[in-house]
Amino acid sequence: MGANLGHDALKRISLFDNARIAAGGLKDFASGLATPTLRLGVTGLARSGKTVFITAIVHALLNQTRLPLFDAQAQGRITRAYLEPQPDDDLPRFAYEDHLAHLTGGERQWPESTRRLSQLRLTLDYTPRGIIARNLGRGRLHIDIVDYPGEWLLDLPLLGLTYQQWSAETVAASRLAPRRALARDWHAMLSTLDPMAPANEQDAVKASQLFTAYLARCRGSDASLSALPPGRFLMPGDLAGSPLLTFAPLDITSDASFPRGSLTALMARRYDSYVAKVVKPFFFGQFARLDRQIVLVDALSALNAGPDAMRDLQRALSDVLSAFRHGANSWASALVGRRIERIVFAAAKADLVHHTSHDRLEAILNLIVKDASARAEYSGADIDIAALAAIRATREATVRQKGEDLACIAGIPQKGETIGSATFDGETEAAIFPGDLPANPEEALRDGLEGALHFVKFRPPLTVGKSFPQIRLDRTLEFLLGDRLS
Repeated sequence: MGANLGHDALKRISLFDNARIAAGGLKDFASGLATPTLRLGVTGLARSGKTVFITAIVHALLNQTRLPLFDAQAQGRITRAYLEPQPDDDLPRFAYEDHLAHLTGGERQWPESTRRLSQLRLTLDYTPRGIIARNLGRGRLHIDIVDYPGEWLLDLPLLGLTYQQWSAETVAASRLAPRRALARDWHAMLSTLDPMAPANEQDAVKASQLFTAYLARCRGSDASLSALPPGRFLMPGDLAGSPLLTFAPLDITSDASFPRGSLTALMARRYDSYVAKVVKPFFFGQFARLDRQIVLVDALSALNAGPDAMRDLQRALSDVLSAFRHGANSWASALVGRRIERIVFAAAKADLVHHTSHDRLEAILNLIVKDASARAEYSGADIDIAALAAIRATREATVRQKGEDLACIAGIPQKGETIGSATFDGETEAAIFPGDLPANPEEALRDGLEGALHFVKFRPPLTVGKSFPQIRLDRTLEFLLGDRLS
């Protein structure tokens, strides 16, 4: 999308909408009077490992896994961790047990990606750190984990765009490489449409189908692009075939006017309905009620796809962060609507590179979110950047080749994964040299990295006892939860 998308993402929110935020905040404030509650949002763009992250943190806390950098756990102050029924009866429960079974069963498979909104309540009983607090009794904290597809996150900037603005920016972006080649079929139909002609339902249906196919090609592994709203086009759920998804951009200016009954009028009406009936309910019902947020980012796939994918990821993260309600919370904000006071940007799947590249991966992600995180910090939010593997599927090894020691990773690649002429059977361990990430993160946004990196998908690890191996999960938990368990 264009660089300006989302900079005024909340400008279309009315006084009524703000009242809805306040009502939600008041409800959460009242329910938290008996036991403090922290609402943690977990999201990420496609294939970033949201489901694995939630399963990993719940498993680690339920089983008192050793987490050296998560102080409350490391000091033995968490006396009990247990699951409770979630507070929002209209949300599906996060299927923790099913996902754990996939990871630990005989087949050891990664669970399916997040396709809908879900919630899980994890409650921690803990011993406070201070003497006075300890004398007042034990502490208890409800952690309401809200899982939602990253594609929905990409919809938040639409709150600040009219249909005409969204159309103009989307069409303009599609005419630039690498999107131009992926949009060929959609562009061919777009050139035949007269935006001011009388509305024709079949034109709307065909345009939306070709536009959705274009978005899917952009998301494919070869391109690995990220800025692809509307999110429900790629993940429709129960909206499949609905008029809410039967619209597409037209070749119009950002300030175009149009007659009633025209094709543009039809598309604009459905776009506005999508924002009102899909985006706003998510924003007000869930997103505006979050206290903490982790955004998982599959930066390695974007690196593998090249600098165009990296720059697109940078734009996508900047756009969605402009819609965050971030800043410090107080008793007053609890009454008028929560703000996201701590945000983690996590470069997921850090186990696919050697530990010598972890700091470089963090530096690359830090560069990608630099401008957006600066705005969040200015608003009073705390930001952390982490290279993370919630469940580590590899170990490290050194392979000597042609007189040179290569820092490799070893694990069992998934069946069908390939490197060069080698195809893996899903049963045999292999040591792989993934390549070195650039010491200068600016190089990740320039030409020249394609083909220099080799990432494959590995099967989940065999668990030892009740623990999954991890990379920086403990540090991430300390940042997100540590202050609430002191």
